[in-house]
Amino acid sequence: MKKLIYVLLTTLITSSIFTCIAQKNKTFKTKEVHKTDALVINQIAANAFQHISFKQTNDFGYVPCNGLVIRNNNEAFVFDTPTNDKSSEELIKWITETLHCKIKGVIPTHFHDDCLGGLKAFHDHQIPSYANQKTIEFAQKNNYIVPKNGFSENLTIKVGKTVISAQYFGEGHTQDNVVGYFPSENIMFGGCLIKEVGASKGYLGDANIAEWSNTVEKVRKNYPNVKVVVPGHGEPGNQKLLDYTIKLFRK
Repeated sequence: MKKLIYVLLTTLITSSIFTCIAQKNKTFKTKEVHKTDALVINQIAANAFQHISFKQTNDFGYVPCNGLVIRNNNEAFVFDTPTNDKSSEELIKWITETLHCKIKGVIPTHFHDDCLGGLKAFHDHQIPSYANQKTIEFAQKNNYIVPKNGFSENLTIKVGKTVISAQYFGEGHTQDNVVGYFPSENIMFGGCLIKEVGASKGYLGDANIAEWSNTVEKVRKNYPNVKVVVPGHGEPGNQKLLDYTIKLFRK
């Protein structure tokens, strides 16, 4: 009888261990949680959401543009606004009414309008905006809506019980592009500095092609264990996006 109980207990413990390991290693399956003509939102992790808005361009047609929403303890933070104020209003409403989160702030990762085209809507809701000081300067120069709080190299902000960060590694897609990071779920928002696998070089009007690969190599070195990488356009992936971008722009 004792032997039978021992076998049963051993089996139960072993099963529990394997279940825990399987759950820990299980990859989150992306799911669409919101969709209109102006805005699509995909949940890519337990507390991270890719938002997609759209921009009509002369050279590349109707382009989907990514941003990232992270949440923790009924607070949220946004990397890149949607491309216009209407889509931003829709995103703000979804975060506050569906996620039931207070938006702690927004960071445009560079000065192009696929990053800050909807910034006025955030300001209208008294949501703080932060940006690389160079982004602020370029926004002013191009008569765009200007982020209100500047930083030079890096920024860390508390969201709920965790933190998010933004850091400048060097020039690439633009002179001012920064990378966002959500350490508690090991997710990076690379913005337009990072390309999806298979993408072309895209718009290069403000790019520093000579430094692009070097900058992304610094990003890769700083986040060696990043789990999910969200590019400015296209599908999220893993570190392969960093490797692809480095190779794409290497001399």
